[in-house]
Amino acid sequence: MAAGTEVRECSVARTLEVVGEKWTLLAVRELMLGNSRFEQITRYTGAPRDILTTRLRKLEANGLLERVPYQERPTRYEYRLTRLGWSLAPLVTMMRAWGDAHLAGPEGPPVGFLHSCGAQLTPVLHCATCQKPLRPEDVRPAAEPAATAPTPGEPGMADAPRGGDNPS
Repeated sequence: MAAGTEVRECSVARTLEVVGEKWTLLAVRELMLGNSRFEQITRYTGAPRDILTTRLRKLEANGLLERVPYQERPTRYEYRLTRLGWSLAPLVTMMRAWGDAHLAGPEGPPVGFLHSCGAQLTPVLHCATCQKPLRPEDVRPAAEPAATAPTPGEPGMADAPRGGDNPS
């Protein structure tokens, strides 16, 4: 390490240690879309088989997915996200939204998503206490460690109709 370097310990770095590789997040995406078999995940991610095997094993070892047999002779497995794995849904959703907004190209996003209310999905992060949308200028590090983040189903992420910038 270079002299004077002080590596910041943070949850972003810890998360990237588990899910920060391209094929890992693409495998999680496919599992969230209902593609649970190795061949499906390979087909829709384009991941090399050996790399995908390694990434799936790492997800399993970290408790984000489980292998469940679906066939005997020969035994074949499918992959299912655990509750911990499903807790990545907000991350994947926000990454998709960012890509749709900044990388989609003139044709637009490759896939649209609808919310259960029937509207086109546009995810918006907001404060669980005041419900105001998160803006970079409104967020700062706390002096003490934060409490546990909300789990899926708890306040912390809302869906808003498509269009416009973050309301202020």
